[in-house]
Amino acid sequence: MSSATTTTSSIDLSKRDLTLDIARVFCVLLVVVIHLLMVGVGFGPGGDLIVSRPLEDQAWFAPVTWAGQIMPLFFVVGGFASLTAWRSLQRRGGTAADYVRTRVLRLAQPALPLFLFYVVVIAGARAIGIDPQLLDVVVVGAGLPLWFLAAYTLCQALVPTMAGLHARAPGRTLVVLLAGAVLVDALRYTLHADGVGLVNLVFVWLLVQQLGFWYADGWFRARRAWQLIAIAALSYAALVPLTQLGPYSTDMLTNLNPPTLPLVLLALGQACILCLIRPALAALMNTHAARAFVFVIGSRLMTIYLWHLPLIIALSGVTLLIPGASPPPGSTAWWWSRPVFFVIVMLALIGLSFIVGRWEVPREVGARPPGTVVALAAALTFVPAFCVMQWSLDLPFAVLGAVFFGAAVLMLGRWPGRVRAAL
Repeated sequence: MSSATTTTSSIDLSKRDLTLDIARVFCVLLVVVIHLLMVGVGFGPGGDLIVSRPLEDQAWFAPVTWAGQIMPLFFVVGGFASLTAWRSLQRRGGTAADYVRTRVLRLAQPALPLFLFYVVVIAGARAIGIDPQLLDVVVVGAGLPLWFLAAYTLCQALVPTMAGLHARAPGRTLVVLLAGAVLVDALRYTLHADGVGLVNLVFVWLLVQQLGFWYADGWFRARRAWQLIAIAALSYAALVPLTQLGPYSTDMLTNLNPPTLPLVLLALGQACILCLIRPALAALMNTHAARAFVFVIGSRLMTIYLWHLPLIIALSGVTLLIPGASPPPGSTAWWWSRPVFFVIVMLALIGLSFIVGRWEVPREVGARPPGTVVALAAALTFVPAFCVMQWSLDLPFAVLGAVFFGAAVLMLGRWPGRVRAAL
C-alpha cells in the first residue's frame, strides 16, 4: 500500500477527542454568523442603495465581542490537534518537514482556487467598468478573513519547534512568549507604531497555541471545576482594567489585527470554559445526529471559512434583483431576514464544497521534498495572506496569492485527485 493511502486512511474515532471537533465547527460557524450580520446591502426608503455594517452600529456590539471573538479558542483547539498530530507522526518515524509539508498544504491548497477566483472576478469587474469605489469596498471586505491564513501558517510551520520547547520547558516557554507579547504591545502603544504590533503574530498566536498544548497534556482537565471557573473569571476580569485604563479597545475585533494581549486572556478563559462543558459536549457527540452534523461541516471547514464572505457578498447582490428581498440594512425586516439568509448561505457553501472541496485533502504524488523547499513553500503561503491582512485585498495581491499558493502546492509535490491504492 502506498504512503498516500496510509496517510489518508479513515480516522480512528476511538482515539479522537470529538469535543474538539465540535468546538472547531462552532468557531467557524460563529464567524459566518458574525460576518453575515456585518454585511448590510439593501435599498433605503428612497430606493437608494445602502452598503453598511449593521452589527458594528449597535451600542452593544463591543461588549458582545468579549464572547463573540472566538478565534483564540480556534487556535487553542488547533494547538491541541497540532501537538497530537506531531507526536503521532514522530511515533511513526516522521520528521518536522513531513509535518510542515502536510499542514501547509492543508492551507495553501484550498486557498489557491479562492485567489484564482479573486483574480478573475476583480479583473473582470474592472474590465466591464464597475464603479471603482464600490468595487474596492466589496473586495476589501471579502479579504478580511484571510489574516487567518498568515497567522495559522506561521503557527503550523513552527509546531515542531514549539512542541520541542514545550516538552523541555513548558512553563518557561509560556513566560517568554507572554513577556514578548507584553513588550511588543508596550512598544506599539508607547511609540504609536501599529507596525510594531505585527511582531505579535509570533508571540500572541504561539502563546495561544501553547495553551492548546497544555490542554492536550491534560492540564486543564486536571483542574477542579471551581478552579477552571476562577481562572476563566479572572481572565475576563483582567480585560476590564486593560480596556478601561490601558490602551486596548473594548472591541475585541479591533484587538485582532495586529493581535494583542487581550486575545491571550480570551484564549485562557475560553479554554477553561471548553473544559468545563466538555462532559456535555462528549454526551452530545455520542449521538448520531451530532456526529453527522460535525462530519458534514467539519469535512468542509476550510471551504466554509475561506468562501463564506465572498458568497455572502455575492448572494447579497443577488437579492438586490429580487423585489422586496433587500430591506434597508439594520431595519427590523433586515434582522428578521438573517436566519433565512444564513440557511441559504450554508446551503450555497455546501453546494460549492462539491466543486472546490476536493482541494481540502492534499494527496501525495511523490517523495517529500527537501526541508529547505518545505520551508520556502511555507513562506510562500504566509506572504500573500500577510499582505492582504496588512494592506487589504486588491488585484495585485490576488495575483500574488494565486502565483505563490500555486507554487507552494507544486513545490510540495501534491495535487488534488485520486490516490492510487497500491504502487
